[in-house]
Amino acid sequence: MDPPDVRTRAALAVRALLVLAVLVACASFGCGAPVHKTSALRQVQTIRLPGVEGRIDHLAVDLTDQRLFVAALENNTLEVVDLKTGKQIDEIDGLQEPQGLAYVPASHELIVTNGGGGTADIYDARSLERLLQVDLGSDPDNVRYDPATDRAYVGYGEGSGAALAVLDLKTGTKVADVQLSGHPESFQLEKNGNRIFVNVPDSGQVEVVDREQGSVVTTWPIKDASENFPMALDEADHRLFAGTRSPSKLLVLDTETGKTLASLDSPGDADDIFYDAKAKRIYVSGGDGAIGVFDQKDADHYEQLGAVSTAEGARTSLFVPGTRRLYLAVPDYGAQQAEVHVYEAARGG
Repeated sequence: MDPPDVRTRAALAVRALLVLAVLVACASFGCGAPVHKTSALRQVQTIRLPGVEGRIDHLAVDLTDQRLFVAALENNTLEVVDLKTGKQIDEIDGLQEPQGLAYVPASHELIVTNGGGGTADIYDARSLERLLQVDLGSDPDNVRYDPATDRAYVGYGEGSGAALAVLDLKTGTKVADVQLSGHPESFQLEKNGNRIFVNVPDSGQVEVVDREQGSVVTTWPIKDASENFPMALDEADHRLFAGTRSPSKLLVLDTETGKTLASLDSPGDADDIFYDAKAKRIYVSGGDGAIGVFDQKDADHYEQLGAVSTAEGARTSLFVPGTRRLYLAVPDYGAQQAEVHVYEAARGG
């Protein structure tokens, strides 16, 4: 047996190697969300989704009828939750990898994109009857509704076939395509302008679309990071928030210049970001098991407030400013049951 001092030196050497390995991993892949907790989000409810298996994608809400819609991608269903009772009350089955959702309040319609079926389907959100089906192309994903024009935008396609499809909801037809350099992930529409900001991770950039011209007018490269998937917009302060997965970062871009103003460590495997204008905070949900919360001191300065521990694969969420609720989709992974976790957002101060 080695003498005690030799064993001690050996143990210290092993510990140093482990620390070095962790530091190398952090430098290469990012260390995810801050470890300290925050009171900015408080879990107030858990809604079970019995029978739902696999990955869950995006969510939408109907505040009039108090219902939450959940795209259960790997279950090939759309789940309907009654927010008054906190229970799963209905579903649409037979879908093909539902991904994006958008609720249209004026007509009580729900747009559902089928990633595996190449379509955008429009449903009566109350009866769940399918009203229209629009053929698009491969992998229809995120969808956004523009109430000013009664049009919807759907990201779809790969490579040279990637585009934002423009759907006229009055006629239920695709009226145009805006060509992009690669498959679009999250994108955001200006309310008081004509621009659409589009995350294109295949090209490692944000592509800026002019809605009137129907084309990309400029591109902003994502520097020192890749896999820019989620996005949120603070239109009043001219700031765009883009999340990257490699490394895990929250980037703040100036929408007037495209310049990156800040880069902060963020939860890993993020797929949704929301800006809370009332509290001046940003929420980032990551599949590594955390929601990161960031404080906007002013348009140019940001601070990590901390993180809320969640669950493996819980990377999609929906923040509803009017009710101050954030809904997080928790997938059925192993012993982990499919659920929606409901958080109350503090009002800031």
